[in-house]
Amino acid sequence: MTERAVAEGTERPAPNRWQVGRLVERRVETRSAQTLVLEVPDWPGHLPGQHVDLRLTAPDGYQAARSYSIAGPVVDGPGGPRIEVTVQRVPDGEVSPYLIDVFGVGDPVEVRGPLGGWFIWRPEQTAPVQLLGGGSGVVPLMAMIRARRVAGSKVPFRLLYSVRTPADLIYGDELRRRARDDFGLDVAYVYTREAPEGWRGEPHRIGLADVNTHGWPPDLEPLTYVCGPTGFVETVADLLVGLGHPSRRVKTERFGPTG
Repeated sequence: MTERAVAEGTERPAPNRWQVGRLVERRVETRSAQTLVLEVPDWPGHLPGQHVDLRLTAPDGYQAARSYSIAGPVVDGPGGPRIEVTVQRVPDGEVSPYLIDVFGVGDPVEVRGPLGGWFIWRPEQTAPVQLLGGGSGVVPLMAMIRARRVAGSKVPFRLLYSVRTPADLIYGDELRRRARDDFGLDVAYVYTREAPEGWRGEPHRIGLADVNTHGWPPDLEPLTYVCGPTGFVETVADLLVGLGHPSRRVKTERFGPTG
């Protein structure tokens, strides 16, 4: 399940309350992205697509906070609930370089969440789902794919993932495995700068043919989630609406260059 049960008689912590989590594990995803596994003892549970705020405090009291999408369902660890966030380094950023290069196992970080109630998928929903991600915008979409598997959902999913090069694929090995093993999940890629050897066609930005070929037709009334940089999101959302998808069923989330 993607949402933790709360013991009878206990109070669910408020999403806007800061609490202390600790790093228990990290995984390298690409040359610029890592997944951080955080143990958060009072974590109240979350739905796929939600995000958290992480806040760092310097010895002089200066604070910096950034929002990161939660990458998968909550997991019970020996010290309490664990959540995952995938952080991509932002050049000249304040927070992401610290989280990737300095933040060590056992170190604390303030956590606030879960946040967001619009860009979410609920495992009990039955409509087909199409996911369109650009770069690190795949993170909340991967949370939905992982939650689908955990819940045993048979809802058909299609992911179209746009990246610069094969080396920039976040969760590349897992996506290939899930496309093979998770019945009803289809995964397709668009490469914008360099394609893998043997790839059909030339590198290009996502276009109408890609969305039309690898998405669901609008008459199936799919739920659509688009996440990535602002330009990517605006382009894809316009293409989807142009193909006949109602804008109310196209949920978007975009991110900027803050780090």
